[in-house]
Amino acid sequence: MIEVKNIFYSYRKNDDYAVNDVSFNIAKGEVFGFLGPSGAGKTTTQGVLAGLLELQQGSVIIDGTSREGQPDKAFFNRIGMGFERPNVYKKLSGYDNLKFHASLYNRETEDPMTVLEMVGLADESKKKAGAYSKGMMQRLGFARSMINKPDIWFLDEPTMGLDPTTANSIKGIIRKKQKEGTTIFLSTHNMFVADELCDRVAFIVDGKIAAIDTPKNLKLKYGQPAVTIEYAEAGKLKSETLGMAGKDKEILQKFIAEHDVKTIHSGEPTLEEIFIKLTGRGLE
Repeated sequence: MIEVKNIFYSYRKNDDYAVNDVSFNIAKGEVFGFLGPSGAGKTTTQGVLAGLLELQQGSVIIDGTSREGQPDKAFFNRIGMGFERPNVYKKLSGYDNLKFHASLYNRETEDPMTVLEMVGLADESKKKAGAYSKGMMQRLGFARSMINKPDIWFLDEPTMGLDPTTANSIKGIIRKKQKEGTTIFLSTHNMFVADELCDRVAFIVDGKIAAIDTPKNLKLKYGQPAVTIEYAEAGKLKSETLGMAGKDKEILQKFIAEHDVKTIHSGEPTLEEIFIKLTGRGLE
């Protein structure tokens, strides 16, 4: 569906690259996560793919069509854009925001009220967006991004700033759209969201790709499973985390034999731990 080969992007148009020799492929119907800290090149890459930024170097092929210059109107009809900072008209109601955006597309669109119901804003549909809370405005921006039933959906931090219940609802919508065949490019620094939603992920730091694989494969390849043991000692409950591979197995068995063990919990490393291990960087 999307083939990206050796793209570079510099805002200063010199060798100071925000995106530096980036390549990847995305299959139709895949949720592809683009993960990294702020300033890593996630939003810039998304902008190049979506035609919001020029293609300076490299190649981008979307659904068999090479991206050259400014994409045509047919391309923009097919994509949805969910920005980190929602772009809505504050003087219009939630409903009128979606109705206006729907009118811009030359294709079948969603019913505005249906989409507002999906994001939990049906009761606030007549209220001006300027009176919405930050979370409500985020949901309205998310609703706007799917009003045109996009074939390709670009989402930038779709759950940021949302309460857990609302975030779960948004993730449910993303899963539903994927089942319907939508190809989704999701950029985020939230590794838990990526682990839940993404078929594959790419780690990007300082404009360069550090790794691409499924979350499971990355954790198996670069992580080390461990167990957390709770044990009683001198009348107090204590805990110890030990590895399970190689010589660690002998240490683990000895520890269990020598202590009054109460509980044992096994666990795999998190995607965030793998990211830090591979890149040497945190996600802030």
